[in-house]
Amino acid sequence: MNKWARLVLEDGTVFQGKSFGAAGESLGEVVFNTGMTGYQEVLSDPSYCGQIVTMTYPLIGNYGINRDDFESIRPFVHGFVVREHCEYASNWRNEESLDSLLKEYNIPGIAEIDTRKLTRLIRRHGTLKGVLTTADTPIDSLLESLKAPFMTDQVSRVSTKNMFAVPGQDGPRIVLVDFGAKQGILRELTKRSCDVIVVPYNVGADEIRRIRPDGVFLSNGPGDPKDVPEAVTMLREILGSYPVFGVCLGHQLLALACGADTAKLTFGHRGGNHPVKELATGRTHITSQNHGYAVTAESVQGTDLEVSHISLNDNTVEGLVHKIYPAFSVQYHPEAAPGPFDSGYLFDRFLEQIAQHKKGDATYATTR
Repeated sequence: MNKWARLVLEDGTVFQGKSFGAAGESLGEVVFNTGMTGYQEVLSDPSYCGQIVTMTYPLIGNYGINRDDFESIRPFVHGFVVREHCEYASNWRNEESLDSLLKEYNIPGIAEIDTRKLTRLIRRHGTLKGVLTTADTPIDSLLESLKAPFMTDQVSRVSTKNMFAVPGQDGPRIVLVDFGAKQGILRELTKRSCDVIVVPYNVGADEIRRIRPDGVFLSNGPGDPKDVPEAVTMLREILGSYPVFGVCLGHQLLALACGADTAKLTFGHRGGNHPVKELATGRTHITSQNHGYAVTAESVQGTDLEVSHISLNDNTVEGLVHKIYPAFSVQYHPEAAPGPFDSGYLFDRFLEQIAQHKKGDATYATTR
């Protein structure tokens, strides 16, 4: 039989439900994801490091777990919250259950709570710290544990420790700076024959120059971009030398390197159904997103950046283009894992920039 578990929020709200996954206690930032599918990609997305993730779609675990849909070597979430946990998977690709995966990596889960109420609470008050526990720890002690400062080293936890290569087939050489990169980014680059060199988050500009890349890709990752100042320094040194494409955290770091600013959102954007408008064409794309911080629109003014995309949900900045150098970025995830494939063309745009840069063409492919 399943044990009981509790989710205790820093404002004193307590949710009691059934435990699945690992027993024990885990602290994290409680967030919600609005995707209807893709719970395995969510669990294995390094950008969720340090967070307790709530799925707003009720039926989770119904197609099990398989090795091909992982976005990293292991899950990084600190807890998993669902309305209905499906114990028995029904899918020909299934290799193990959601419950067994969480047990393997010591991640607690809680089911049969009112996830709609929890989501509305987060939307109203903003993201809250919480503790997910199967122990009988008194509420006062749990609330006291939530007063401690939240972690700021998520990127160093999820980034590769050593440089490694993913050989391509006569395509351009891309340095992928790993702030918590998803496998989907590697798949999209290698699918286009790119020769990819993956480097740690704290790589220096001189080391990038020694690799002699044709372009630099800034990956997604967890946490506050201002907690990665070494990446901002590196970017300021290489901008203009190579075409640069930033995604999610990489987008925010590019903004900081160019003099813009970032701020924490009330509850963030997480899901595979977020509409984004491309200002140059007027087109709307449905995008996959996972971020708690955003570039502030007013801070872009007076920099060498211009806003290229905006969110149609809240008008936040979703894309930037450098006015002088071959550099652009988006806040969302064009690798679509999970999520729609509307934005895959951005990888082609990046390769077009690289080709033009190699020819010495000063007019870069920033629109399509």
